[in-house]
Amino acid sequence: MKKGQELEVFIEKTEFGGYGVGYRNDKKVYVKGTIPGQKVKIRVSKKKKDYLEGKVCEMLEKAPYEIDAPCPHFGPCGGCSTQFISYDQQLKLKTVEVMELFSNAMVTMGDFLGIEGSPEVFEYRNKMEFSFGDMERGGELQLGMHRKGSPFSIVSVGSCMLVDEDFRKIFNLTLEYFRETKLPHYRVMAHEGYLRHFIIRKGKNTGEISVNLVTSTQVDFDLTEWLEKVKSLELQGTLTSVIHTSNDSLSDAVVPEKVDVLYGRDYIMENILGLDFKISPFSFFQTNSKGAETLYSIVKEFMGDSAKNKVVFDLYCGTGTIGQIVAGDASKVKGIEIIEEAVVAANENAKLNGLDNCEFIAGDVAKVITELKDKPDIIILDPPRSGVHPKALEYVVKFNAEDLIYVSCNPKTLVNDLKYLTEHGYTVQKTKLKDMFPNTPHVETVVKLQRKHS
Repeated sequence: MKKGQELEVFIEKTEFGGYGVGYRNDKKVYVKGTIPGQKVKIRVSKKKKDYLEGKVCEMLEKAPYEIDAPCPHFGPCGGCSTQFISYDQQLKLKTVEVMELFSNAMVTMGDFLGIEGSPEVFEYRNKMEFSFGDMERGGELQLGMHRKGSPFSIVSVGSCMLVDEDFRKIFNLTLEYFRETKLPHYRVMAHEGYLRHFIIRKGKNTGEISVNLVTSTQVDFDLTEWLEKVKSLELQGTLTSVIHTSNDSLSDAVVPEKVDVLYGRDYIMENILGLDFKISPFSFFQTNSKGAETLYSIVKEFMGDSAKNKVVFDLYCGTGTIGQIVAGDASKVKGIEIIEEAVVAANENAKLNGLDNCEFIAGDVAKVITELKDKPDIIILDPPRSGVHPKALEYVVKFNAEDLIYVSCNPKTLVNDLKYLTEHGYTVQKTKLKDMFPNTPHVETVVKLQRKHS
């Protein structure tokens, strides 16, 4: 078998990250976007000693439990990947995948409490970041998601089912308007063009809406007419913020080099479990508000009465949502986050919510944690996909906290960190999965650990 060769593969199982797994001559074959029961023809894209990777070039047999994906953009759109199976089946696959990761790493799940689904399967996202581009070079302007398997092609998603009707109205008006202007979209490789990204946020519990148009400075264009059209839309929510971000960076990321408020204010408010949170344009906030409420409820449940009058460290705290939600039971909460804007918002939110026992500090967790004078009784870890920095993990152990609550969006790095923690004095008490991302392969995992002598 060699790269470029075509093979027929029967998919026997899935592994976390959206990969179907089959076997050929006792060698594992990974095929992204496939599920157990499918038979596919693939073209080998990577050949390693122990495994192959391939891309589907023909679907030979469907799995018996497949359904028709309800979204008209499903397939070409690089967003959702599992709409073609029922939500119950999605939850089953995610559960098996995470359990297998724990088993392979020889890490116990403790008392495994299963998986909790999302309160909303569609229209659950409170934020979407779209890209301007085209389907083929020189084609009509598109606004939407990257085309599956084609990083430089954009698929317009005016009927996207992950967002509600307010998103769709604002999206479609904006695409239609800029198609009429004939303004060029930004070409990343050539570093030329004007239209770059379009970001919409909406507080699911407050109805406040923020719109952020991201362009380069290569064209001096008056946005007044577009702004008035957006303001005139009949929306179920309330348009609270319209901003224009100028970004001339060479990367494809949204870099806020200059931000102008065109209408309203530069933030929206969201309410989670009775607390108010100010969400600025570039700060992280869970993209599923209803799901976040149940996720944070799991964290509180895992803490139980152990938080009463205790010192809590909230590491990788973002805008401080978890720390503030548990602050009512704690004597003190210390949060650390590397993104300074998020820390400013976290401290503002704590003040807004009347929480005088919270302090949020900007800096690299691995460095700031070495400078903290307080001794924590409970540590909450909610790291990025890369997991906890090894140096920070060392200090987590040195603090000798009675309880750890680990919230992970990537069970692959989670099991590695748990292995370290269990080898250095902690035992896993219980584990629960929380689905925050229906119709995608992603899932959150919450784990409670306890000091062995506790």
